[in-house]
This record gives sequence, C-alpha cells and structure tokens, in this order.
Amino acid sequence: MSDDFAGKVVLVTGSAQGIGSAIARAFPGATVWVTDIEEEPVDALAREIGGRAARLDVTDEAGVAALVQRIVAEHGRIDVLVHCAGGVRGQVGRPIESVPEADWHAILAANATGAFLIAKHVAPIMKRQGSGRIVTISSGAGLRPSLTGIQAYAAAKHALVGLTKQLAHELGPHGITVNSVAPGFVRSNPASERQWESYGAEGQKRLVDGIFMRRPGTPEDIAWAVRFFASERSGWITGQVLSVDGGRA
Repeated sequence: MSDDFAGKVVLVTGSAQGIGSAIARAFPGATVWVTDIEEEPVDALAREIGGRAARLDVTDEAGVAALVQRIVAEHGRIDVLVHCAGGVRGQVGRPIESVPEADWHAILAANATGAFLIAKHVAPIMKRQGSGRIVTISSGAGLRPSLTGIQAYAAAKHALVGLTKQLAHELGPHGITVNSVAPGFVRSNPASERQWESYGAEGQKRLVDGIFMRRPGTPEDIAWAVRFFASERSGWITGQVLSVDGGRA
C-alpha cells in the first residue's frame, strides 16, 4: 500500500496562496493543476512545482466545465480534486441587519456553489474511471459559529460540510471517496493576518490559550491531512470531516 502520487492528476482550486498553495506542493510526482481567480500567483506556483496553471473562477460554470474538459483532453483522467477556493471575500463581521444581500451571496457562491460546480463536472470523469478522491476544505466555521463573525461564511461552510456528506453517499458506489478537512485558525493569507491583528494582544492570547497545542495552525498542517484523504491509505474512509485545529475545548 502506498500514498505515492506518481502519475496521478490532481486539481486544486484556490491555490494562489496560503493553504491552497501548500496543498499543491503536497503531491510530488503528480501532475498538479493549480487554479485560482488570481492568475499570476498560480503561474509562479506551477513553475515552482513543475505543475500546470489555469485561471479559474469556481462560480463560473462555463469556465469550470472548460477547464475540466481541457485537463481530461490532455491527461485522460482526474484522480484527485481538492476544493480550497472560498474565503471571506474581503468582508468583516457585521451585525446581520447591516449585511447587504449581495455580500451574502458572494460568500455562498465562492464557498458552497463553487464546490458544487467543480464536483458536478469532475464527478462524471471519476465515475468513468471507477475511482477518485474529492477533498473539500471546510472550516471550524462549518461545525460551530465562525470566529470571523461573518454569518454567510458560517452558513457557507456548514453547507459545504453537508455537500461533502451527500456526495460521499452518492459517489461511494463508484469508487470515489469524498471527505473534508476543517482547519482551525491558520495564519495563511492576508485575510487571516488581518483577522489575527484585529484581536489585539489580549485576543490573540485568548485564542491561542483555547488551542490545546498552544499555537495557530500552518498551511502545511492542513496539507498533510489533505494528502492523507487523497491517498490509497484512506480508501475506506468517506463522508468524514477531519478537524485539524490543534485541539479545542
């Protein structure tokens, strides 16, 4: 039994920075397609890891379908899909009465609808192969209230957990596993750094003191969990949400 990814084709969404880029680096030997709405960072990452890059807005179904068709035309298969695209889209926590409807929809689209669309177009490829691994990146905010205070983010990540479990049920008979990694607080990108700074010294101490391991997570902590779910070793694990959060009371 091996978790060697040599010869595998891996598609990672939301891989311009932070957790997504660490995940893309976690598959040496594979052909890794790194995608993001930001084009320059994924071009640089693809050069670094010897992978392939493409600009992708996961909320654009035509763009999603075209990319999946392109990958299959070049390689004939997709073995692993990691959906990491999402985030808070530059928003901050506000009272619900002050949240515009457009802001609500923007976060749900990136985190939940995008996951639906990419799975919709990759699943038929994996069904035809009779095998595949789908890993979603949810959040502790998909299991409890969000530290961000953003209602749409908590709702979207809860929806992503539900989608993961439903797809596991649907796709299991086809040899496809679907699991989720739920990160705790990870200092991984400008948004999480702004969140960290907003807590101030006292708030930062309270956050860290609430983590059993007494430290925030790193992108690599999340990437290792994703690699496990994508490997042969997890072949009889599906529909699961793994909290990678350093332990929480």
